[in-house]
Amino acid sequence: MAYALNKDMYTLFPNRCLNKFMSALINNKAVNSVGNNIRTLRHQRGWSQEDVATRLGISIPAFSKIETGITDVNLSRLEQIANIYEISVVQLLGLGLTETEKQYSSMNAAQKKLTERESEIADLQRKVIELYEELHHKKSVAV
Repeated sequence: MAYALNKDMYTLFPNRCLNKFMSALINNKAVNSVGNNIRTLRHQRGWSQEDVATRLGISIPAFSKIETGITDVNLSRLEQIANIYEISVVQLLGLGLTETEKQYSSMNAAQKKLTERESEIADLQRKVIELYEELHHKKSVAV
């Protein structure tokens, strides 16, 4: 039985329930970027591709293909990689909030605040213009 994980198919688990879970997971962008997650973790630790390839017992080109998404990653390899980085496979796949997702969430919050402030500024500008016109109108009536 094949245990491949790639963008186009899922045959990771023979169990129907787990296949549904993996189907949803594969549709998630996080799985599409598992190679990017692996690369990010490697960079964070200051490791070279050679360092990780050696720990996995594979060639540097084979590991490079995993990082770039050229090669399908099987479950046992995902477990090996997760163990090397001392994280769970779920974290490796990016199901939890990754640092990028946290930054994206913060950026969304900042964007929302910025939009609110821009709206407040536009309202204040309208009020200033109205007050100026009212003051100008009162001066012209008084003259």
